[in-house]
Amino acid sequence: MAEFESVTLVPASPPLAALQRLMETVRAGNAFYREKFRDIPDAPLASVEEFSQRFPFTTKAEWVADQAAAPPYGRNQTYPLERYTRLHQTSGTTGAPLRWLDTPESWSVVVGDWVEVLRQAGVAGGDRAFFAFSFGPFLGFWGAFEAAQQMGCLGIAGGGMSTSLRARVIFENQCTVLCCTPTYALHLAHQARVEGWDMATSAIRLVVVAGEPGGSMPAVRNRLSQAWNGARIFDHHGMTEVGPVTYEDTTHPGNLVVLEASHFVEVIDPVRLTPVGPDETGELVLTTLRRLASPAIRYRTGDLVRAPRRLPSGALVLEGGILGRVDDMVVVRGVNVYPTAIEQLVRSVPELGEYRVTVDARQPMVELQLEVEGSVTAAEELERRLRAQLGLRIPVEAVGPGVLPQFEMKSKRWRTVDRPL
Repeated sequence: MAEFESVTLVPASPPLAALQRLMETVRAGNAFYREKFRDIPDAPLASVEEFSQRFPFTTKAEWVADQAAAPPYGRNQTYPLERYTRLHQTSGTTGAPLRWLDTPESWSVVVGDWVEVLRQAGVAGGDRAFFAFSFGPFLGFWGAFEAAQQMGCLGIAGGGMSTSLRARVIFENQCTVLCCTPTYALHLAHQARVEGWDMATSAIRLVVVAGEPGGSMPAVRNRLSQAWNGARIFDHHGMTEVGPVTYEDTTHPGNLVVLEASHFVEVIDPVRLTPVGPDETGELVLTTLRRLASPAIRYRTGDLVRAPRRLPSGALVLEGGILGRVDDMVVVRGVNVYPTAIEQLVRSVPELGEYRVTVDARQPMVELQLEVEGSVTAAEELERRLRAQLGLRIPVEAVGPGVLPQFEMKSKRWRTVDRPL
């Protein structure tokens, strides 16, 4: 575990002025939050602690219901609709997709935060950045693409391309930066080798990953770096609803630094809904301080993180990055199993490729089963590591290459069976 200075759950200089401006702005023009806060006195905030005590949480279910009741965009707009110029929507991997609107001003916040992420990653003018992303309505790397261009990079959009064509474009254009999910970065490197490209000739020096927790896991990072000829792996995390949230701490790899100028951070116990203590794990709650056009106020993200720690530099970090999702944990014979733990162990066996986890809930005792692309020997090794690390016997079946689904964006490797197959 990395060494840090004293623990704190709020920035050294509390963003009281930013929170006060946010509340004044949404009360003036945002129908969703005006109704939500109608019984809360409209008085100036005395402290950030008062903000957390006075105002309730926001959930994704509330926004989904609001958009269903007031289609197509709901009422979480602070300004007249005519001021909005961008529409994105969530991926829908955890439920109904949300449509999200931005004004030019709020979109500039997203792009500006991405500039900081890329700057911290070491991107500079003259880099050739390839974005292996569909460029559909999902927010994804839209902001990163515009940020790279602002920084003087040659931005190359990979929308509408097959994996084979993307590999060819990367090599032929001597791209130096790759942006995609950890899963797709592995798949893309594999496909490049299948197509006959010599990875030793790749100019990729940096892979910026997002969309999945794997970018902060040592085993996944090592696999990614090896796949891309020793390239540096840089993790980032964000959401359509709030924009870029964190970037990798270069002094303590595996940890994520919060973009505090744009986000007020809380971490709560997801059951008691109270703040967690130092070194405890809880649910990340975010309030957007500058993206005011469609704000998120005390938004329960569903992401599991450790309580933030303050670095000697003053940065606020999430140690270990995003640990998983609140609703993803599976109890198997009394053991709490998180998808991130399975991911870490699968990636620790170099011979294994894609994998899938089946949660068998047909019996009173839930069981897990794994399918992995690789040899029988490698599958047996994974089974041994699962038993050693988790204390569980989890059957692992070896399948041939290309049998399991591949994912360009967020992976969906877990499935639940609760009725006869």
